[in-house]
Amino acid sequence: MINVGQQLLEAALWGAVAAVGWPIGVLAIECAAGCLLPGFGRSGSVHGLRRPRTAVLIPAHNEATCIGATLQALQPQLVEGDRLLVVADNCSDETAEVARAAGAEVVQRFNTEQRGKGYALDYGVRVLADHPPEVLTIVDADCTLEPGSLDRLARLCADRDRPIQGRYLMELPPAPSAARRVSGFAFAVKNFARSEGLRRLGLPCLLNGTGMAFPWEAISQLPLASDNIVEDMQMGIDLTVAGYPPLFCPDAPVTGRLPQGEGAATSQRTRWEHGHLQTLFYRVPPLLGRAILTGNWRLLTVALDLTVPPLSFLVMVWVGATIAMTGLGALMGLWRPAIGMGCLGIVLLGAILIAWARVGRSFLSARMLLTIPLYVLQKVPIYLGFVKRRQTEWVRTERD
Repeated sequence: MINVGQQLLEAALWGAVAAVGWPIGVLAIECAAGCLLPGFGRSGSVHGLRRPRTAVLIPAHNEATCIGATLQALQPQLVEGDRLLVVADNCSDETAEVARAAGAEVVQRFNTEQRGKGYALDYGVRVLADHPPEVLTIVDADCTLEPGSLDRLARLCADRDRPIQGRYLMELPPAPSAARRVSGFAFAVKNFARSEGLRRLGLPCLLNGTGMAFPWEAISQLPLASDNIVEDMQMGIDLTVAGYPPLFCPDAPVTGRLPQGEGAATSQRTRWEHGHLQTLFYRVPPLLGRAILTGNWRLLTVALDLTVPPLSFLVMVWVGATIAMTGLGALMGLWRPAIGMGCLGIVLLGAILIAWARVGRSFLSARMLLTIPLYVLQKVPIYLGFVKRRQTEWVRTERD
């Protein structure tokens, strides 16, 4: 009976190894393909492709301090026939006035019961429906679409008839702390290294919320009006189901800015990570089942990508599982699962180092890589909050 019990326990431990190894394996494959295969960061010339009639939609809630710079960067990229529309959503500041002064078309929306980016996007799409563009590009009010990015996104979107996600990275604040540097690096791993890996493998990517171009026929049919705190993930899922899986474009950069204040940074991280975990636990299992039953390999790719949790959460799960299995190994003599978990740690570390060598040097020095465990520990309250008091409502990140 003891042997049977030990065998059952060992089988359960190997199941845990497989559960942790799945997202680590997906992460490692994406980072290796993105950072080691030739052609990194180059999607090819678009000059021979037709430039479609494009609208740029900017949802904005109390963004008077930063929307002027966003519009200033966009204006030179517009051509005749393009539209630049700002949805001033439930604003109590001068967002609408600043946007009009910068030359944008502005509509104002007031509905305190329906708050969130999804509702603002839906409102803007319905305004544009009177004279619809061929391609709709969405840019957040606090982001800079770098020169040439709009043209590249629009041309690729029209040529492929699929949503295109630009390279969305975060700019560090002045005199950034180690935590901000690690956060910027983790952002680059998710939005650049992993997305580039999917592109190099010929697979669709997730959407990142800004710097996105859509065929009008695709975006106009989406159910955008919601308070989902990670509406970009939901949009990527819905588009893939509808037959429009997004593609990554590494040479169409869009830049956001990490907040300097600790409270704003924590609020932003909480919204992102609670939304990601909620999507992982509640949306991924049915997506995997649907993809397998229908043989939809593109939907399967999106579902597998979503199984990778935030990087710090994945590290935390691996550390906890490794400690538990090492303890059981010492007590019960079941060392093989613990060794397997240790091997997964080597794979995880290797993926992080590969990504750092390619996309992380501007955020972290080699010495500062040692601060990652401290950053992970700082995020424990965020993950405990997911269990005790999960964030389900959209909250605007305070600007510096």
